[in-house]
Amino acid sequence: MKALGLVWRAGLLLASEIYRDNGSVKGVRPLGGGLEFGESWRDALVREFHEELGVSVTLAGEPLVLENIYTHQGFVGHEVTFVSDVTLPTGVYQGDRPIEYHEDNGEKCVARWFDISQLDCGDLELYPSGLKAVLERRAKPVQTLIQG
Repeated sequence: MKALGLVWRAGLLLASEIYRDNGSVKGVRPLGGGLEFGESWRDALVREFHEELGVSVTLAGEPLVLENIYTHQGFVGHEVTFVSDVTLPTGVYQGDRPIEYHEDNGEKCVARWFDISQLDCGDLELYPSGLKAVLERRAKPVQTLIQG
């Protein structure tokens, strides 16, 4: 299971680059990571942002829950992901520059601000699969039908 945080700024989503084996970028995903045994998704998300960016985030609202069954390198994988809006502390990461950080295993990562309308259009995929559609549905205003 994973917990991912949606950080928004001026309509752009903060997401980390995901690389192919040859080093090229194949997609992006919101920041976050795996739950440790006995850890709630909320605690995992706060911990992951602290480990990755050194910041304390505030979680907002209830999570989206996505189930993803996929094939990677010939093997079937299955993950459940909790996705929540999060707020960074005031004044943190306000520029447009890429944000470099390291995973627990020492792997260097880069996060950038993305317009989600430009993802899943052939160049960069937004992971986990299905997240873009859920975010687009969530962003549409609810129309009220008034009968009279």
